[in-house]
Amino acid sequence: MEGFVRGQLDASGGANVRHELVIIGAGPGGYVAAIRAAQLGIATAIVEREPRLGGTCLRVGCIPSKALLESSHRYEEAAHGLSVHGVKVSGVALDLATMLARKDEVVATLAKGVEALLAKHKVTRLRGTGRLAGPGRVEVTGDDGVKTVVDADKVLLAVGSRPVVLPGVVVDGQRVGTSTEALAFDTVPAHLVVIGGGYIGLELGSVWRRLGAKVTVLEYADRILTGIDGEIATEALGLFRRQGLEIRLGAKVTSARAVDGGCLVECEGMEPIRCDRVLAATGRRPATDDVGLETVGITPDRRGFIPVDDHFRTSAPGVWAIGDCIPGPMLAHKAEEDGVACVEGIRGGWVHVDYDLVPAVVFTHPEIAAVGKTEEQLVAAGAPYVKGVFPFRANGRARTINDTTGKVKLLADKSTGRVLGVHVIGPSAGDIVGEAAAAMAFGATAEDIARVCHAHPTLPEALKEAALAAEGRAIHA
Repeated sequence: MEGFVRGQLDASGGANVRHELVIIGAGPGGYVAAIRAAQLGIATAIVEREPRLGGTCLRVGCIPSKALLESSHRYEEAAHGLSVHGVKVSGVALDLATMLARKDEVVATLAKGVEALLAKHKVTRLRGTGRLAGPGRVEVTGDDGVKTVVDADKVLLAVGSRPVVLPGVVVDGQRVGTSTEALAFDTVPAHLVVIGGGYIGLELGSVWRRLGAKVTVLEYADRILTGIDGEIATEALGLFRRQGLEIRLGAKVTSARAVDGGCLVECEGMEPIRCDRVLAATGRRPATDDVGLETVGITPDRRGFIPVDDHFRTSAPGVWAIGDCIPGPMLAHKAEEDGVACVEGIRGGWVHVDYDLVPAVVFTHPEIAAVGKTEEQLVAAGAPYVKGVFPFRANGRARTINDTTGKVKLLADKSTGRVLGVHVIGPSAGDIVGEAAAAMAFGATAEDIARVCHAHPTLPEALKEAALAAEGRAIHA
């Protein structure tokens, strides 16, 4: 822990230590960049104000939400889904406190792991809020308000993002909140209104619906999951509605606020909705409004993103940026790839992250996952393509686990057969898309995937069959 102790002294007024690289933000992009930089021999410090490292993703995002999704799914399956397997269960009861404690334990364990990894690689931790303070300087403000300026040859901004809240939505952190609050409700709300039909809203809406809440999802667009292939999103809409989510499309929320021990949500052209809690899940924006960009002459774009070149360099000499605060998919794994590529570029290495091949996963049940182009994008571009679709109801493994909802959809170039996009709704969709992403990264064709021997019976056989279907020769459909 020597590096951490030294860093804490630096941030609270001890003698300055000049670092070759100072990273502001210890989320997935920042801490991964720090580890890789240390591996490359770069003397690195990382600034983070939160006691736990790992950023939004680990503390109040990806990890805790997936823990609750898993626990709530098991609860629902125990209550309603085991009889088909010949397992009779009675007296199933929810212990919400234990479920939340398990979630917190998962987060704490992984956060300690990040801390240990940084210590192992001798990355100095500077505890406090970091911001640029002119060329080659980072100001760190500790919890006690004491400010320390750290000298750096290079600065990497990995400041992440924060929730977007619509005008008229009054977040009080109690009745009306963001995903942070929805991860820690101490009781199951009788009626939860979710504003936004994207990843976060549908995942957390599913958690509380499974645990007994009435859940109403209000989506402004005419569809849910606007970044997902339309055919897949349409199927998902029907499935979620059958599961019990009330989803209203074309709902323009004008206000949401706490009223008389509950909440009141108002939408244009609709009757007001009274409920117990409101989750505002209307996207995220870069957290770049107070990081000192003006001190080095960086101007973010109108959405708050920091412009960078193909080496993640900003317009300010000696300042780089990665992750959610620059253009591209706002996903933890994209930030990690940015971080590695950025610091390898600093050392003269190859710099490349293909944003067209960043997988996306919605961890509902069934899972929804995608990589590459959607069918709508190909149509809009006038790109000739062929499509192969294979349903999980025809997959042996899906039958044995009694999880046959959904399908695999593969899109390939009509003339070359090169795979352009893979979209999955069904069991282990994220894992299947992982295989597809690897194949696409190496320029695989549908025939390449079709000719790979897949173990039987497994779910990825559905990807093989979809590849065969793109060539009009599926075996099991």
